Amino acid sequence: MRYVFPALILTAFCSIVFASSGCSTPTRPDGEKGLLEPGKRAPSFTAEDHRGETIRFPLDQPSVVFFYPKDGTPGCTKEACAFRDAFERYDEAGIRLIGVSADSLESHRQFADEHGLQYSLISDAEGEIARAFGVGRTFGMHQRRSFLIDESGIVRKNYPDVDPGVHSGEILKDAAELGLIR
Repeated sequence: MRYVFPALILTAFCSIVFASSGCSTPTRPDGEKGLLEPGKRAPSFTAEDHRGETIRFPLDQPSVVFFYPKDGTPGCTKEACAFRDAFERYDEAGIRLIGVSADSLESHRQFADEHGLQYSLISDAEGEIARAFGVGRTFGMHQRRSFLIDESGIVRKNYPDVDPGVHSGEILKDAAELGLIR
């Protein structure tokens, strides 16, 4: 009996933490729920990347916006390095890569330097960019989701289930099939 009360308190605490962690599907600024669907216009935003470059989105070229939970974690490092390894192919195809997480720009600088990342990393600490794309958060971190966007700013494909190790190749294949490679 003396263990029942602490167990109930722990269960209640964990339930409150989980419920407040933001793991539900966010409502986008357009009033819809869920990931931005293909055919929809990508949201506009202006943000500074980890190198101090101002990114005004959407761009006038095809782009990939990929959301990831946290710099330096195993899955995120695997995904970031896969995009790094495919960077030259993306660059030759005329497709811009933009990684987004809730980490600070300083964290992004260290992560990019440590792994030789050549593309832009944007800090979205408040989750405004993620919300605009319909990307949820779990325990304050963005869920791993990606978007392939054409030069007109239209989402051509979203990726709700990402395998970090092969995802960069999957997007390049889809970009070719959709005629987005120059």
